Order: sequence, then C-alpha cells, then structure tokens
Amino acid sequence: MPYLCFMDIRSFFEYGHEEYLPHLSSDVVVIGYAEEKLKCLLLRIGARWLLPGGFIKLDESVEEAASRILTERTGLNDPHLKFLSVFGKSERNFAEEWKEHLEKFGVSWKQDLWINKRFVSLAYYSLVNIPDTHPVTGPLDEAFGWFDLDELPPMWMDHRDIALMARHKLRSDIRKDLVTHHLLPRHFTMPQLHQLHQVILNKDLDRSRFQKQMLATGFFERLPKLQKETRGRNPYQYRIKENKDH
Repeated sequence: MPYLCFMDIRSFFEYGHEEYLPHLSSDVVVIGYAEEKLKCLLLRIGARWLLPGGFIKLDESVEEAASRILTERTGLNDPHLKFLSVFGKSERNFAEEWKEHLEKFGVSWKQDLWINKRFVSLAYYSLVNIPDTHPVTGPLDEAFGWFDLDELPPMWMDHRDIALMARHKLRSDIRKDLVTHHLLPRHFTMPQLHQLHQVILNKDLDRSRFQKQMLATGFFERLPKLQKETRGRNPYQYRIKENKDH
C-alpha cells in the first residue's frame, strides 16, 4: 500500500498513476525477533491486516522503491533487504477492498480507477532488530503491530502467502549466509544466536557444535567485556566484524 506523506488522498486515488508505475507494487515482509519467536510487522486497514508496501515511482528503480518503503515504515537507514519473489496471479487486485474504504476519504469508487487494476507485486524481506525500529502508519493505515509468524491475523489478498514464503526463504538462506545477526542487538552472545537459529529452523541444534561452526567462519569479533546480567558463568558477547557485515 502507498505511503503518502504529502499527496492528498483523493488526488492519489484519482491521479496516482501519473506519479507511480501502473500495475506494479512492492511489498516487504519485515521480520523481527522477540520472546524467542519470529515476528512480522503488519498494518491494518479495516478489519484485516497487510504487509508494509507501496508503489514504485516513475523515476526510481524497483530496488530503490523497496528500500524507500522499508525506511519510511521502520525508520531504519540502510536496512537489511533481500528479494523474495514475484506475486502476480491474473486476478490479483484489491478492487473490493478499496471499494469498502474509499468512502471514508470522500472519494467516489469507480471500477476504472487505476488503483483497482491488477497489480503485480515484487516482494522482499527484511530482518530487523525490533527495538531499533520506529514503525509508523500512513494516512490510509489505522494501526500497526508485530505478530507471530505462526499466528498471523486475517490478511489482505495473498499477503499471508508472501509472509509465509519469507519465513521459508529465511530458513533456506541461513544455511548459506550469515544474516541472522540483523535480528539481534549489535552485541549478542552465542547462546542468543544459537536459540535464534533453533527458532528459525524449528529444531534443536547442538550448542557446542553450533558455536564452533559460527566462530570458524571468522565473521565474529569477541568483545573484551563479559555480560553481567546472569549469575554464574557469563557468556562472552560478540559482534559482526565491520568488514564482514552482510
């Protein structure tokens, strides 16, 4: 959905095709981690929820659009962002959803409005540390919230399918790339990273073997100070080496 800062809502619905590419949009699955669960940032319009998204301006690339949308929605600069897939079923449009809500903005619903046409979505996913984000709603959104990926609420169109595909893709990607640190604070412990991987993969991992595998990559820098929040033996904290960040 569009993030409108300065454009009048009525003008957007009637003349948005003069600023945005018709039939093409971008949706981003923003994944966070809290309470040992994967979370997904959603926005609510009416009774259902949807992914943060927007349309692609005539003068920007699809990658620039996805990055802009993500920054506008989370407040993060240079956030992690990875292409997911294209969603473009022949019947993919939001005409009925818009018909229900346009009257709230004093806009007459017309079948031939550009916003009612079929839209193909270029979907991305992003891993974020939730405390670093500052989610906001746009003029069309009524609320935002973080939801467990295992317990998603009723969602618009195919947005649930997009979110679940992102989770599946994340499980595949972490077997090849070290990206999960984006879900944690800048400084973290190996037990925290180990638990995160268990949650993502939904299976138990041998802690000692996992730590050896992680340290063998050379991507982690051990910090000199020990974590003092727990009794007994305190694990070392680590961070990603600056020249190794993904």
